[in-house]
Amino acid sequence: MSYVQGFLLPVPHEKKDAYFQMAADAAPIFTKYGASSIVEAWGDDVPDGKQTDMKRGVAAEDGENVVFSWIEYPDKATCDESAQKMMSDHAMPGPADMPFNPQRMIYSGFEKVMDEGGGSFGYVDGMVAAVPTANRDKYLEHARAAAEAFRRHGATRLVESWGVDVMDGKVTDFKRAVQAKDDETVVFSWIEWPDKATRDKGMAAIMEDPAMRDMEMPFDGSRMIFGGFDPVFKTGG
Repeated sequence: MSYVQGFLLPVPHEKKDAYFQMAADAAPIFTKYGASSIVEAWGDDVPDGKQTDMKRGVAAEDGENVVFSWIEYPDKATCDESAQKMMSDHAMPGPADMPFNPQRMIYSGFEKVMDEGGGSFGYVDGMVAAVPTANRDKYLEHARAAAEAFRRHGATRLVESWGVDVMDGKVTDFKRAVQAKDDETVVFSWIEWPDKATRDKGMAAIMEDPAMRDMEMPFDGSRMIFGGFDPVFKTGG
């Protein structure tokens, strides 16, 4: 089963170029060890939430923006083997070279459970949510129905991934970011669009789509964190 490493992290605005240069330098190493696709996206429309949001999820400070990122692998075994090899690869950037505070980066491993669509894209909506583990099948049914509606309104691809290696962090982590309960699983998902204009038009249409309005959500949407992002760096497909 395809495997996704999902990331959310705060990056100072003045270090944006340095961050994406670091990503570009590291990408060939990830690819060499088995990564099939890498995307790094810069926060463009990251709203403040009443209960949770992406900024609070990474404890973003004044002057920092949120980066939403993922690395896709053919399977978990390839990802695990890749991690071991990169630990000894001297070409990888060290902690002192990071243009952000790595203690507030959150990342985990997810099994891809839905992948609808494909093709080029110029804008991304990223989402993280806590889903009752017992509702996995209901969640996937909901996600597939929603994917049909989103693609009808211009989205090119929708991906849902189910947490299997959700890590605990010292400062921040995905569980705390969505206030996950003991009987809930973290999901990491994204929607790809051709461009922001199509996304804005599509989102407006989704809000008016009867199929979406009448759809029952099998999780607590008030704790879902989300935002719109510009994919500044991407490789593979």
